[in-house]
Amino acid sequence: MATANAASKTTMQRFLDGVEKVGNMVPHPVIIFLILIGIVIVLSAVLGAFGAAVSYERINPDTHAVEQASTSIRSLLNVEGIRFLYSSLIPNFMSFTAVGLMIAAMIGAGVAEESGLVTALIRKLVIVSPSWALTYILAFVGILASIAADAGYLVLIPLAGVAYLAVGRHPLAGLALGFAAVAGAFTVNMLIKPLDAVLVEFTNDAAHLVDPGRSIGLASNVWFSIASVLFLTVVVAFITDRIIAPRLGEYDPAAAEGGVQAQGATLSEQESRGLRFALYGLIGLLVVFLLLTIPSGAPLRNPDTGELIGNSPFMNGLIALIMLIFLVTGWTYGIGAGTLKTLAEVIAAIEKSIKNMGGTIFLFFVLSQFVAYFTYTNIGTVMALSLSGVLQAANIGALPLLIGFIVVVAIIDLLLTGAIAKWAIFAPVFVPLLMKLGVEPEAVLAAYRVGDSPMNAITPLNAYFALVVGFAQKYDKSAGVGTIVSLMLPYVVLMFVLWTGLFAVWKALGLPWGL
Repeated sequence: MATANAASKTTMQRFLDGVEKVGNMVPHPVIIFLILIGIVIVLSAVLGAFGAAVSYERINPDTHAVEQASTSIRSLLNVEGIRFLYSSLIPNFMSFTAVGLMIAAMIGAGVAEESGLVTALIRKLVIVSPSWALTYILAFVGILASIAADAGYLVLIPLAGVAYLAVGRHPLAGLALGFAAVAGAFTVNMLIKPLDAVLVEFTNDAAHLVDPGRSIGLASNVWFSIASVLFLTVVVAFITDRIIAPRLGEYDPAAAEGGVQAQGATLSEQESRGLRFALYGLIGLLVVFLLLTIPSGAPLRNPDTGELIGNSPFMNGLIALIMLIFLVTGWTYGIGAGTLKTLAEVIAAIEKSIKNMGGTIFLFFVLSQFVAYFTYTNIGTVMALSLSGVLQAANIGALPLLIGFIVVVAIIDLLLTGAIAKWAIFAPVFVPLLMKLGVEPEAVLAAYRVGDSPMNAITPLNAYFALVVGFAQKYDKSAGVGTIVSLMLPYVVLMFVLWTGLFAVWKALGLPWGL
């Protein structure tokens, strides 16, 4: 990887170089997860033999009733465990939703990329945006991308790399910027998204243990979320411009397989016509979706409540809209620019994008086994409950307890990345505990959002971490796990510390969390 001149490097840059060097000495990600699978199997057998278990209260995700539960370590080397190892191989992979999301997104993205739409759009963005604003625009859009669930990982991150390359900056800095924005701020947005509905519902179930009449709404964290989006946009952009980009230095296209060249910002007449055609295609598609969503009783509204934003077919299937936007605009761009003229060429573009994912799909196969085995053993759940018990027993004030709660959630996020699964465990413990100390449930949920996000950008259990490694190798064939870890460490540390600081100030000033 091309880096800044050694003589001008700061202590932090030299430290990150060391992290990258050590990290890249580890084996291929597939081998890493095979080793981790072996560790989980052995560890489950040892802990299971000692009868490690923990009792707790949790919210039943189906009935939303608080119930007593007990979790013990389940061995993968006893009769039941061996049966699970053998019989779950294919179900584990088939239920790994990241695979389906990735393939669906790449159907559209492949057409958009092959037609030249992606490059033309990025160059148009470069033309109309001041150079200083590009980083901030990408960070802002990346944070908002969580409205489309995991689609931001598949769309925004590679686009950020292309955008940086288009302006002559190091594309790995663009990838790091995109990953930090999408993953590190995943639980906040300026809009209400499906995840909010689930988190709020679990929060209310837990709050009713103390006060049956106390409930919060979907917008209960909206002011804090909006402030967090704006604050983190500045933080991510600052880290990129002041730490990541200087460390990487000038980009050498020869580092990539076959060389990758930045293209000029000027658009040709064919490209301009293609963008106009793409705009027409986008407008036509949006008209169709407006007819499917806006009228009362529209097919994509919730059939029971009429809701559109929240729990509705539209929001639950948003990846389909993302796919169609890229597919339609990519094809119409190709017609206008003359790059994709026939349906056969469109199909060929889709096939090419799917073929290029062969290595990633195999990695996801191994990763899905590790996630399933780790979940089956209950190791992560027992660890989470043990840490929460220690924090619950601590005799400290409300704000220190909230900050301690944020730290515990962040630690556990390295092992349990699912926001809903963790909140189902933490909510009935910490919401009642803090309410008894005079802390409103909105504040507890806001604290959970802070703790649950930044670590997503560094944990290898994030299903898309390995995918980002693949994106990086497009620009630097020597890039590996260590490269991504060293790039993301400054984001993770500073986002966590500064965002926690914002939360503490917000709480100390008594500012409203939302509506």
